[in-house]
Formats: sequence, structure tokens, C-alpha cells
Amino acid sequence: MRRTPALILGGGPAGAACAVMLARAGRPHLLVERSTETGDAICGGFLSWQTVAALETLGLAAQSLNPVAVTQVRLFHRHRIAQAPLPQPGRAVSRRRLDTLLLERAIALGACVERGLAATHIEGTQVDFRGGGTVAAGALFLATGKHDVRGLARPAAARGADPTLGIRVRLAPSARLSALIGDSVELHLLDRGYAGLVLQEDGSANLCMAVHRSRLAEAGTVPALIADMARECPPLGDRLAHWAPGVSDAIANVPYGWRARATGPGIFRLGDQAGVIPSLAGEGMGIAVASGMRAGQAFVAHGAAGAEAYQRALAAALGPPMALAGLIRRAGESPWTAPALLALARAAPYLVHVAARWTRLSGRPVDADAHSNES
Repeated sequence: MRRTPALILGGGPAGAACAVMLARAGRPHLLVERSTETGDAICGGFLSWQTVAALETLGLAAQSLNPVAVTQVRLFHRHRIAQAPLPQPGRAVSRRRLDTLLLERAIALGACVERGLAATHIEGTQVDFRGGGTVAAGALFLATGKHDVRGLARPAAARGADPTLGIRVRLAPSARLSALIGDSVELHLLDRGYAGLVLQEDGSANLCMAVHRSRLAEAGTVPALIADMARECPPLGDRLAHWAPGVSDAIANVPYGWRARATGPGIFRLGDQAGVIPSLAGEGMGIAVASGMRAGQAFVAHGAAGAEAYQRALAAALGPPMALAGLIRRAGESPWTAPALLALARAAPYLVHVAARWTRLSGRPVDADAHSNES
């Protein structure tokens, strides 16, 4: 059995941000990532102005993520559209690029990273890995994203009676696609779901959909479901003309609205393991980065004993943006209320601006000047 003062389980944005914080402070730790190579996880890919600022405090310049800013949001329902400027410019970036840059940053600062080890069971702060290895930690940072680990899995009841599926397709770069989307992040409101679309750093478009299982069951297959959505929302159909049918990724049972209000001794829950905001808010990666930074700061200040206060504070901060995002989501995916939501956005674009601001995780993740022991 190996031992470490701090074990970070997961090398995505939450785990890597936490590793940067611990490495800066000179705190010994081990980050374990299940994959041997960085992939492109299913994710909306939008970074708010607030998250861009947080990443800059970690040493990642906005230009390194994507040289092109996202400056406005567009809301679609069938043939109608509403748009408004974002409170401040954001960025869109693939998970492959973001995860690579963050992990490289952590390693450059001295983080200890091991890859290709998949956790199978957690007991307290002790983790068993496939192949028989075990690591006992003084503190455990659970940053496994949408993947649950036996022993600390999120409750099944959080998925609801008609659970949500996440589906992602990639649209190849083209001049026409760039002209359609431009510097916008798009939200297409659909019956029992919605789709988010934004251009990434290589010019391709990342189309992520959150759809209730009942709608997929009616369609029968993912390609048939996407074809139904294209007919329902013609602007979305225009963009899907750039899709190679049959190429998609999916993840089941996304527990939107769930958050961890408490934790066990020495256990810090990060990112989607701390709270899952509806993806239309575009704050999933923001929560991942901010929670990693906050958890790292709490450990540096208080050690493993800081876990419970950290978790309570994060849950309280997540409450208002998650509640508002959930309200907008329920209105947007209902055929009865979606037209009214779009009409309201068209009549008062400032409300879109306000919603974009109020669905952010409040407060600065850490003091931007707290860069102790950074090389």
C-alpha cells in the first residue's frame, strides 16, 4: 500500500487546478488520471469571462486557450431567435486542449502525476485501483467528473424519473459554419432538451445536447433523434448539415441540479462530483476550475480538516446559480413555456445578459495574489 498526504483522483480541469494550487504551495500530493492520453471529454466547451480570469491566475493566458473571444449569446426556438451581448467576453476551448494545458502547468510547477490507473473503490480516503494497487491518503480530492466511483457515487435518485442524456457531435470547420456561428455561443431550445453550440480553437464546432431519455426512446436511435431535432429547429438543421451522421459521443444519466451539501472527513468533492449545473448555463467548467482552486486553498490553509467547511461553502455558493439555471432549463425544454421564454428574451435582451451573469458561481475562487512558492 502506498501513502500520500493528498490524493487527487482525476486529471480534468478540477483535479489539475487543484494540483496547481498544491504545487504552488509546495504541498506533497499525487494526481492519478485513469486515461493514458488526454482525450476530448463530452463538454459544452464554453468558458465564461470569470473562468478565463481564474485560469489566468493559474498561469494560462486566454490567447493560449482560443485567440477568438465569444462575445454574445443567441437563443433559438424553432424559427425564432433572440440575442444579447455577454457581460464580458468568454472563450470556447476543447477539453483536450484545456486539460492538456492545465496538466502541463501543474507538472511544470512540480505536481506528481500518474496516468493509466482507474479507481475501483473508495473507503474513506483510501482508494483501490484496477490491478490491485491501493493508495491511502491524508486527504482525498474527488475530481472524477461524470464518472462515479464505488464507495462515493452520487445518489441515483438525483437522476430523476426521466433522466437526461448528454450527446455530443463535432461539426467540421468550414467558412459557412464560421459565418453562421461567429463569435456567439448558441442555445437551441427543444422539446425535452436543448443544444449548445460554439466554435472551438481549431474552427470546428462543438454541439452538445442534453435530452431526456424519453425523447431518445421515441426516436429509437441517436441519429434519428438528431434528425428530429434538426426538423424541429431549422437553424439547428442548417448547422447539422456539417455533421457526418453516425459520429457522436454520449453519456447517460446526468444528474442536473444535484450538489453535495456535506462530505466525509478529509474528502473534498470537486467539479461534477460537487455539483452538476444544467449545461445551458455554460458554467460546468467554471465550477470545475473554481472548486479545484478553492479545495486546494482550503487544504493549504487547514489540511484535511478543511474539507467539511469547504464543501458547505461551495454548496451554498452553487445554490443560486443552479436554481436559476434549473428554472431556465425547465422553461426552455417545455413546448408550452419555451415560446414565452424566447419572446421575453427578444423583448428585453438585457434579461439574457442578467441571466448569463447570475448563473455564474459567485465570488473569486482564490486570492489572485496567493502564488506562494511558484517558480
